[in-house]
Amino acid sequence: MKNKTLYLLLLFLAVNVFGQDKFEWKEVTENGYTYKTVSNDPMKARFYTLKNGLTVILSPTPKDPRIQAYVAIKAGSKTDPATNTGLAHYLEHMLFKGTDKYGSLDWAKEKPELDKIDALYEKYNKTTDEAKRKAIYHQIDSVSGVASRYAIANEYDKLMSSMGAQGTNAFTSFEQTVYTDDVPSSSIDKYLTVQSERFRNPILRIFHTELEAVYEEKNRGLDSDDSQVFETLFANLFQKHNYGLQTTIGTVKDLKNPSLVKIREYFNTYYVPNNMGIIMSGDFDPNAIIKKIDDNFGKMKGKPVPKYTFQQETPLSAPIVKEIVGPDAESLTMGFRLPGNKDKDVLIADLVGQVLTNGKAGLLDLNLVKQQKLLSASAFTYTLIDHGVLYLDAKPTTGQSLESVKTLLLDQIDLLKKGNFDESLLTSIVNNIKKGKIYESETYGSRASSLMDSFTSELNWRDQVAYVNDLSKITKADVVNFANKYLGNNYVAVFKRKGEPENREKVEKPTITAVETNPDKQSAFVKMVDEMPNTPSSPVFLDYSKDLQKSKLGAAEVLYVPNKDNSIFRLSYRYKVGTLNDLKESLAAGYIQFLGTDKMSAEQISKEFYKIACSFNISSGEEYTTVSIEGLQDNFDKAVGLYETIINNVKPDDAALASLKARIAKGRKDRKANKGAIMQGLTSYAIYGKDNKFNYTLSEKDLNATTANELVDRLKNLNNYEQTIIYYGPKPLNELVSSLNTMHKVPAKFMAASNKKDFKQVKLDKPQVLFANYDMVQAETRWIRNTDLYNADKTTLIDVYNNYFGGGMGSIVFQTIRESKALAYSTYGYYMAPQKKNEDYTILSYVGSQADKFNESTAAMNELMTTLPNLDGNLSLAKNQVKKDIQTERITQDGIIYNYLRSKDLGLNDDIRKKIYTQVDNVKMADLNTFHDQYFKAKPYTYAIVASDKNVKMEQMKKLGDVKVLSLEEIFGY
Repeated sequence: MKNKTLYLLLLFLAVNVFGQDKFEWKEVTENGYTYKTVSNDPMKARFYTLKNGLTVILSPTPKDPRIQAYVAIKAGSKTDPATNTGLAHYLEHMLFKGTDKYGSLDWAKEKPELDKIDALYEKYNKTTDEAKRKAIYHQIDSVSGVASRYAIANEYDKLMSSMGAQGTNAFTSFEQTVYTDDVPSSSIDKYLTVQSERFRNPILRIFHTELEAVYEEKNRGLDSDDSQVFETLFANLFQKHNYGLQTTIGTVKDLKNPSLVKIREYFNTYYVPNNMGIIMSGDFDPNAIIKKIDDNFGKMKGKPVPKYTFQQETPLSAPIVKEIVGPDAESLTMGFRLPGNKDKDVLIADLVGQVLTNGKAGLLDLNLVKQQKLLSASAFTYTLIDHGVLYLDAKPTTGQSLESVKTLLLDQIDLLKKGNFDESLLTSIVNNIKKGKIYESETYGSRASSLMDSFTSELNWRDQVAYVNDLSKITKADVVNFANKYLGNNYVAVFKRKGEPENREKVEKPTITAVETNPDKQSAFVKMVDEMPNTPSSPVFLDYSKDLQKSKLGAAEVLYVPNKDNSIFRLSYRYKVGTLNDLKESLAAGYIQFLGTDKMSAEQISKEFYKIACSFNISSGEEYTTVSIEGLQDNFDKAVGLYETIINNVKPDDAALASLKARIAKGRKDRKANKGAIMQGLTSYAIYGKDNKFNYTLSEKDLNATTANELVDRLKNLNNYEQTIIYYGPKPLNELVSSLNTMHKVPAKFMAASNKKDFKQVKLDKPQVLFANYDMVQAETRWIRNTDLYNADKTTLIDVYNNYFGGGMGSIVFQTIRESKALAYSTYGYYMAPQKKNEDYTILSYVGSQADKFNESTAAMNELMTTLPNLDGNLSLAKNQVKKDIQTERITQDGIIYNYLRSKDLGLNDDIRKKIYTQVDNVKMADLNTFHDQYFKAKPYTYAIVASDKNVKMEQMKKLGDVKVLSLEEIFGY
């Protein structure tokens, strides 16, 4: 009997393993269409090829009544002409401008003017004399003004908004240009009608103002040290390939000399169906959708697409070392050239990246970050079609040179090459990637994104489905051989040093006259799309008494939502103590990752969690400190038990604390060099005043005086505070409580946290400017003002107002400041709700512009803050967007619990969306005007400005209000 049982067990295992290995393409014909699919694909993706060569990839999943849709073109900056770099990116911008059917009031009158502009740009392109170029550009500006009288700006954005789309955008990279929309399932007919028209005959209208937006984007890149490092690395790794020879956004020279003729040639060459893909995931019937796509796109004509050819790179025989100087903190970036994504070694390359760093148990994680030898370090494989890169970056800690950082990274490469790592790490990596694949297939958005990347990268989806299985077959010897084959003395290293760059490039501002946008007009095509029949989804509101379950674990409340989809669990202990009670709570939360117990080192703890594909994290916010544990439900008891053992037996480590203090000091220094952090600090200063939440932090003296024992005491004492237990996972509630009852000991009585530090929002009586000097090309300005106490009854009006005024590409702010006046790449305006019922609303508007447009851009925003343009059509769109968002939003998983907790903080007992949905149709333009006059018009603002004092002068800022130049110490509190 035993032998028979053993035989059956072995047979079962053999069949199971064989089944796992069986990833095969199969062909299916349904409803007159043939598609291919891969066996055992969790996304159940269908791959169609229409008669004209168009690829259609469909992955149905019915959880949300929405569809993430991509129209992807297998062309990007790699295929830009060398004489017109940045062209693919230009074209991406122009695909939002409409066709001869929409975006135009009168195509017959508009076309002759556009033809004139075409000819002028060709003349401009070929002219070198600066005086003559200025004269030609003046003509372009003049004719553009005439042409704009017949144009309707942003009709595409309005079309998408009217059907309830979200995330309307596009992006361009080396070998892909992708147009993205997230649309309600009920609007799919409208979406396909618009897309097929969009790609039929795009018109390059309102070109010179959009070109100015690209200039702004270029200047933002020139202000970014990270962008400069990336471009330098690739330029030196790839000296014969367009990955390195040209950048996606293009050179300043080419940006200044655009050719509309070349842009059209590029469109006609690459935007053909046999080079395009439509990728969708969401709530739809694939048999119905493929017929609709064919009906809309089947008329496109395919034609041969030129293949990009290149010379092979000369092998690097010695390191190439470059330096970049800029205002951001110092860092080191290194790259090793690898094969392209079709090479047999690519799978091993992916594993090598994970062996070096996976966030938990890689060589860099354990040997450099865990031991606090560096401020940060990471490695990953960046694989493109023709070449790949092993990409490493690291930041030094206090007193550390970049040369020593490089030595540390190369030491880890040497360990890899010698095989000095535990072979079990490979199994752990595979298990964690399995978990990641579960997360990847959870949402329609991540499904579509994965399928789209696979298409534009020309990957075989069969290999992607078999990825984990194939990865598990790689041995330690394979990894070691790969490292020795590719990772020698053949790298490029870029030292990013702190300092003032010399001869910083800048795209100069041309003279541009604001163009007409005709925002109150509508084309016949748009009217036709709006009138297409569709049946919207019915909204689904939360009922907190039914959608989440409650229980008790001793004195602690348990909030529970079951996971009925997969084997993932997420558990949190939410303790009612935070940094506003005790600043050292955050320090303790960060300290624990470097500590061990009497039986396990910090490194062993990381390895144990990674081995079971689980993780834990402690984070401390203003009011709560949260312990988060997540992973595979099969390992729930192991993960929770391991965490409880650690927290109860954690040991102080003076050396680890000394290293942590040094890293915190370096991190603080680095934050002072980051313009985003500086703006965040200015914003907090504007909201709360001199003493604010941003600069409320441990002083250097208090930090240095902190002992290891007091931090460990805080960690061990954490469980004595009032707590809420949050769980999302497959385990039934009663079993969860029973299981936690044996592992998580809740005290009979909770300890009260110390009194909370209170910050009051300041009220302004006159305008002021808060200025921080930063070496940059652009100027970034925020308008900030606190208003009234939170009032739930205003939520509907505020949501509509934000959509109308400054919440998207179809908003008044975007249309005026970017589309009409070409003053900024990024701009917005919101009336922000607080997180607590006893807090005030805050107005937050923003313009990021070239410094030489500072006066114009601030004047333009102030004009909008003073006088609200009245556009009934835009109001209808704003109301419609709010309504459709609610109709298709599905709050699920542990999102239900966190929605409930946020509602409690605002004093709400019910899902506020129900009230918004019933009220939104009643909002009138008069309501918006009254609201605008009450809170925006003729009110004093704080202008938070980050810019170079060489480019934005004191007299310019004084026109806005009293100027206070803040030091970094005032902003950061240290």
